[in-house]
Amino acid sequence: MASSTDMEKQPLLGAGDAAATDAPEPTLAELQSNIFTAQRAYMKAWSRTTSGKWHRWIMYSVTAFLLLVAAACMAFIVTDSLDDDRPFPGRVPLEAHIMSRCPDARDCLHDMILPAMQKISHKVDFKLSYIGNSTTDDGVTCKHGQSECLGDIVELCAANLYPDPKVYLGFVMCMTRDYEDIPDRSLVEDCALEHGISMARLNKCAIDDDGAVGMDMLKASFNRSSNAGVEKSCTVRLNGQVRCVRDNGTWTDCEGGSKATDLVHDVMEQSRLNWEAYANAA
Repeated sequence: MASSTDMEKQPLLGAGDAAATDAPEPTLAELQSNIFTAQRAYMKAWSRTTSGKWHRWIMYSVTAFLLLVAAACMAFIVTDSLDDDRPFPGRVPLEAHIMSRCPDARDCLHDMILPAMQKISHKVDFKLSYIGNSTTDDGVTCKHGQSECLGDIVELCAANLYPDPKVYLGFVMCMTRDYEDIPDRSLVEDCALEHGISMARLNKCAIDDDGAVGMDMLKASFNRSSNAGVEKSCTVRLNGQVRCVRDNGTWTDCEGGSKATDLVHDVMEQSRLNWEAYANAA
């Protein structure tokens, strides 16, 4: 019987085990190849299962759907490029022709234009134009005096510098509330501050190039009103046609009504007609 001392002297590994430990270790490339082979075998087996079949069907369906969407987008782009000459309705033109020191302009803006614009500003292309005359000596004349001409220029500068109607129309309304004080500096400063308009930018616009820039804007605005056949402040035009006139404290030529809600109704209707015509022409 072997003693405990003899057992302790025996090797810990048998001959076969020792041979196994002497076998060369696989290289990294071999390990990667084995892993890849195992993965392929697993995926092949998994694809035959119910889950694998559903996954494959879903992937095919999603791919087909994306291809259809891409084809539809390409067809739309091609069609749209071929229809570039087709008129786009856009916003309905809405214009108010005024004189800055005119009480009728104040009433027109306060009673009709501003409350209507709160509901239809996204539907219209709004513009303020001014009424006056150009002289043969390259000057201008205004019904309520030269102070009105300067007031017109200040308001045109505001519209040019801040084209968002919510800004410049609010500024003009602020000025027009005290139309008799136009163009006093204190009034302009207060209204500019109230509506976030820079006085420095207004001044620069009004006096730039010795006032030539502001004067050119005023003449262009006068010509626009004259070419439209407008003489009275305030004349409201919708889609190029006279919609309503405020003259001597009275509303006239208001076939669709003189309330702000009436103007809103007409704008919405004209917008609908424009889009219908556009859709039918498609």
